[in-house]
Amino acid sequence: MQTRFERIRTDDYRLPAECTRRLFSPALLVYLDRVRENIRRTIALAGDADRWRPHIKTTKIPRVYAEMIRAGVRHYKCATLREAETLLQVAREEGIEDVDLLFAHPLIGPALDRLADLAAASPGASVSVLCEDPEAVETIDPSLGLFVDIDPGMHRTGVDPEHPERIRAIAEKAGSRFRGLHYYDGHIHGTTAAARREQAHRGYHRLLEIVEALSSHADVPEIVTSGTPAFPYALDFEPFRTIVPIVHRVSPGTVVFHDLRSEQQLEDLDLVPAALVFARVVSRPLPDRVTADAGSKSIAAEAGDPCAFAIGYPGLEALTPSEEHLPFSVRSGPRPERGQHLYLVPRHVCPTVNLAEQALLVDGDDVTVSPVRARAHELLS
Repeated sequence: MQTRFERIRTDDYRLPAECTRRLFSPALLVYLDRVRENIRRTIALAGDADRWRPHIKTTKIPRVYAEMIRAGVRHYKCATLREAETLLQVAREEGIEDVDLLFAHPLIGPALDRLADLAAASPGASVSVLCEDPEAVETIDPSLGLFVDIDPGMHRTGVDPEHPERIRAIAEKAGSRFRGLHYYDGHIHGTTAAARREQAHRGYHRLLEIVEALSSHADVPEIVTSGTPAFPYALDFEPFRTIVPIVHRVSPGTVVFHDLRSEQQLEDLDLVPAALVFARVVSRPLPDRVTADAGSKSIAAEAGDPCAFAIGYPGLEALTPSEEHLPFSVRSGPRPERGQHLYLVPRHVCPTVNLAEQALLVDGDDVTVSPVRARAHELLS
């Protein structure tokens, strides 16, 4: 499938020679000017920074969190304690006290206590969790808000929409801690934009029926929907714009870095790749084959083939990687020499970032090293 990526020039991402002489490969590269461009573009699509609650599972790097905060974004989603801790710490460092964080993954056990401790360290912040069971409300620290998690058809977590009484019971038990409804429609991957929009809008109409039924029992302050694949269809769903005083927010996170899969799904968003994997050609085993040193331990492969796109080499097709090797079939164009630098756009950038302990941050002529502080998971409380 052809994409706009085929028209991107290597020079648009090429690192200075003095940098590549010292840089080991594979390496995660983050281009901050592209990060800022994607943030601006997403806010423009949403119409207002207040309508965007980005999922920070993609970005994981303190400086990138800071860029979103500096752009006026105050509402976030996360999935790990490290993401929560890093975001809250960056907000404090940026002098922002009123950041609002939704932990959008079911928490059970000591993780709940740890999140409450993190919230206590940022008393000006609002921190909330998901809930799908009325009996679980009393197990959640009273300092934490609650969003009712609704299953839109993904069948991963959440309350079945056909049981509105369960949704009502959670909201009533939560009382003043009830923050709203969470509806992650990540299962929407239709073959055409029209099919995806129709499926998404059908679900949103059902969601508003739930809101209407709930309104006589509890106020619904906020509705959170839609990661990257579906968020354009939530933004053009007109009823979400007219449900005042309820606030509707979308939660795409991949948009900050962008990747090959998102480009293929949502090319008309005009986002740009902002996080790449730097690799080198290490072998030319066949006349129509080259191999790079970026296998599945440095670039995520779970989303299928091709796991990456090589900028400036549209004739290279990434084949299935092994742990430390990424073979390419040379379909057309030049066959790179051994030692040639490759700038790879991941098919799925979120787990790719999680694989790296450090990232090279590129901001014009300024190149610095940053820890990927929010990667992986804590072990013990």
